[in-house]
Amino acid sequence: MKSIPSLFISIAILFSCNTQPAMKSSTNENSYFARQDSGVQTGGVKMIPITTSKGTFNVWTKTIGNNPKIKLLLLHGGPGATHEYFECCENFLPAVGIEFIYYDQLGSGNSDNPNDTALWNLPRFVEEVEQVRITLGLNKDNFYLLGHSWGGILAMQYALKYQNNLKGLIISDMMSSCPAYGKYADSVLAKQMDPKVLDTIRMIEAKGDYENPKYMELLWPNFYAKHICRFPVGQWPEPVTRSLNKINPEIYVSMQGPSEFGISGKLEKWDASQQLKNISTPTLVIGAQYDTMDPNFMQWMSTQFPNGSYLYCPNGSHMCMYDDQDTYFNGLIKFLKGVDEGKTKGIL
Repeated sequence: MKSIPSLFISIAILFSCNTQPAMKSSTNENSYFARQDSGVQTGGVKMIPITTSKGTFNVWTKTIGNNPKIKLLLLHGGPGATHEYFECCENFLPAVGIEFIYYDQLGSGNSDNPNDTALWNLPRFVEEVEQVRITLGLNKDNFYLLGHSWGGILAMQYALKYQNNLKGLIISDMMSSCPAYGKYADSVLAKQMDPKVLDTIRMIEAKGDYENPKYMELLWPNFYAKHICRFPVGQWPEPVTRSLNKINPEIYVSMQGPSEFGISGKLEKWDASQQLKNISTPTLVIGAQYDTMDPNFMQWMSTQFPNGSYLYCPNGSHMCMYDDQDTYFNGLIKFLKGVDEGKTKGIL
């Protein structure tokens, strides 16, 4: 995992897997695009000061739309990627009146980069999310949190401490156990590779020679195009490549480690599986058949949340918001609308 992470409107539409029947939106065009303040308009961009043990730094957010009942904060993966790969949301969520918020975590994208490895730890990121929530005025009546890949770890850990502030939680393409993820990568994903290719990759990793051009040359067609985003090499969606090309390697290697197979950084032993039962917030877990994460494990996770639901993307991989797009957004929207209507469990 050197350059690309593995962890990584008035007419409303109710999406289903094969059809898109019309539905009544919880907002309308005028209110969705209405100004949310009377000051200078910035296209929804707000820089938020974050207090840390090393000083105060600013993180970048951008709000799309206005819906007092559904506000979806997006936590990108990496760690150290950017919000940009979530841009596909713009083709789906405004049409049904769902407000969503882009957010570059500290050290990533448009946010400040303190260049201090002491700040790259899970508890501090949890407190960062809470400070973002407070500044944006999100609360238990409207706050939905979606974490993808590493963002899923962050979302689960946030919910364990601050679930009383949440209305809904979405864990996208992330297992609740890094050791279990490492085992799946080694015992399942690695064995799907050509043995000769795998041997070469293992040899490069054993030497710590991650800058070797051969490493990426082998990973692109044999791993990334099969398990990260299932498009041919050179044909990946531009927002995905733009985001992942900006990944902060300091954060990524510090927390994730340099290898594509499992985790060796600060998150190596993280495991919240036995704590999921303590998160009562309505929760959607999203898994995909070709993901770097075990879809069966993620389905199991959905049964551990007291109010869990599961969305399975049969054609998707780690970026199933792109390679199984309709399934992903149909299910996500159905979940958000369902919770808004008072449903809590088995919504899909």
